[in-house]
Amino acid sequence: MTEQDTATQRPVVTPESPSGVRRPWLVVVVSVIAGFLLTVVWSASFVDDTIGASVADTVLGHEAEDAPITGVLSGIAFAFATGMAGTFTACNIAALSAVAPLVGSRPSLSERLREVLKPLGWLTVGVLTVSGVYGFIVGLVGTSMPQFSTAQGGEGLSPRNIQSMVAFGIIGLAFLYLGLAALRLVPDPLERISRRFPGARMLLMGALIGGFLIGRPFGLFRQLFRDAAESGNPFYGAAAFMLQSLGNIVLIAVLFVLLALVTGGRAGRWLIARPARLAVITGASFIVVGVFTFLYWDVRILARNDLIWYPTAPWS
Repeated sequence: MTEQDTATQRPVVTPESPSGVRRPWLVVVVSVIAGFLLTVVWSASFVDDTIGASVADTVLGHEAEDAPITGVLSGIAFAFATGMAGTFTACNIAALSAVAPLVGSRPSLSERLREVLKPLGWLTVGVLTVSGVYGFIVGLVGTSMPQFSTAQGGEGLSPRNIQSMVAFGIIGLAFLYLGLAALRLVPDPLERISRRFPGARMLLMGALIGGFLIGRPFGLFRQLFRDAAESGNPFYGAAAFMLQSLGNIVLIAVLFVLLALVTGGRAGRWLIARPARLAVITGASFIVVGVFTFLYWDVRILARNDLIWYPTAPWS
C-alpha cells in the first residue's frame, strides 16, 4: 500500500470540522427542523392519557388516575408504576439519545454486558441523585412548592407553568449545547473531566433526566407529588421520587441491554468504526431533544395559555 493510499483512508478532519463530520451545520439544521416538527405533531393527551395511563393501570392492576395513595407501600408501588408509564411522555424521550452510544462492541457476551451496564450504572446514579434530592425537598417544604399549585393560569401563567418552563428550558438548552459540542462546534465542557472520570458524561445525562421531575406536569406524577408534599416526610418524598425516576429508565435500559446482546456487538462496532458516525448520531439526537424540550415547554406552553400562536397538528 502506498503512502498516498494510506492517506486517502484516513478520516477527513478539517479545522471547520474537527469531529470529522464534513457538514456539521447541515446536521444542526436538519436536527433543529426535526425537533421543531416533533413539537408540532406531539400529542400530550395521547401519550399521557392513552399510553401512559394505560401502562400504569396495567402495572397497578386498577385505575391509577385519582386512585388514593393509602400508605407508604401503596405510594412506592404507585411511584414505580407511574414512572414506567412516564417512559413514554414527552420529557423522557431524551433518555433515548442519552443511551444510544451504549450498545456494546465487544465480541464476548460478558464483556459486552459489562460495557453496557457500567455507563447505565452512572446514568442511574445521576438520575437517582437529582430525583432523590428533589423528593427530599418536596417532602420537607411541602405544599408551598410551586409545583403543588393547581391554580389555572387564565391570561397569565400559573406557578406550576413557570416552574416547568424554567426546569425544561435549562434542560433543553443543556442538551442543545451538548449536541453542538458532540459535533465540535462549541467547546466540550466534559472533555477534560471525562479523561480522568469516564463516567462523567453519563452521570450528567442521568442528572438531566432526573431533573425532569422538577418540571414534570404528567397527571399521574402530580398525584405522587401531592402525596409526597402532603406527607411532610422528606425521606418518603426522596424514596418515591427515586422510584419514579427508576421506573422512567428501566424499560429503556432493558431495551439497550437486549440490543447489545442480540446484535452481537455489531451495532456498537458500526458506531465506533468511524468517529464522525458516532458524532453525527450523538450530536443530532441531543440537538433534536434539546430543541424539542425547549420549544415544547417554553414556547408551545405560551400558546397553550393563548399568549402567542404556535403551529400544532389537529390531533395535538
